Amino acid sequence: MPAPTLILASASASRRQLLANAGLSFSIEPSGIDEDEIKRSLLGESAAPQDVAETLAELKATRVSARNEKALVIGADSTLACNGRQFDKPPTLEAARQQLLTLGGQTHELFSSVVVARDGVRLWHWNERARLTMRPLTESFLDAYLARAGEPVTTSVGAYQLESLGAHLFSRVDGDYFTILGLPLLPLLSFLSGHGIGLEQAT
Repeated sequence: MPAPTLILASASASRRQLLANAGLSFSIEPSGIDEDEIKRSLLGESAAPQDVAETLAELKATRVSARNEKALVIGADSTLACNGRQFDKPPTLEAARQQLLTLGGQTHELFSSVVVARDGVRLWHWNERARLTMRPLTESFLDAYLARAGEPVTTSVGAYQLESLGAHLFSRVDGDYFTILGLPLLPLLSFLSGHGIGLEQAT
């Protein structure tokens, strides 16, 4: 029996790269949900950061799976919280700068969720949390960092990319590396292997 079709319901470059590096064959189909509106609604209900991430991940996965019969669809999302405040992807480099100034010298939590759905129904999910402590950040350091990192930082909920220049921002990281990049990869690979998707099926 052939392996089921695998779809990533996200336009995230980092999630796409993680799956590709793991040797999986998949297609990409962004969900088209209004993430900003959903987040506003959830925050208006005082939803916890992990619940926000899980809800968005599930909505992405179920929306795309409902229009792709029998496919396994991966939805994922991440949220960041520091001192009781939840942060989102900064829309501009200046917003990224202000966000990093707020996070500098602080310990924040990053919450990631991944959901797999089929035919519009959630089959499985996994939540992870990481704790990251940033160094105190000076204006000159941020000038240099943002000048070199550029617009891609606006695609990250924390305005950093730990796999590259963002590593310079931190003094301590506690948690799963893949989770920080936006996808709890190891439990996902274990689940997919049990459903006929893995290296042995890709070769």
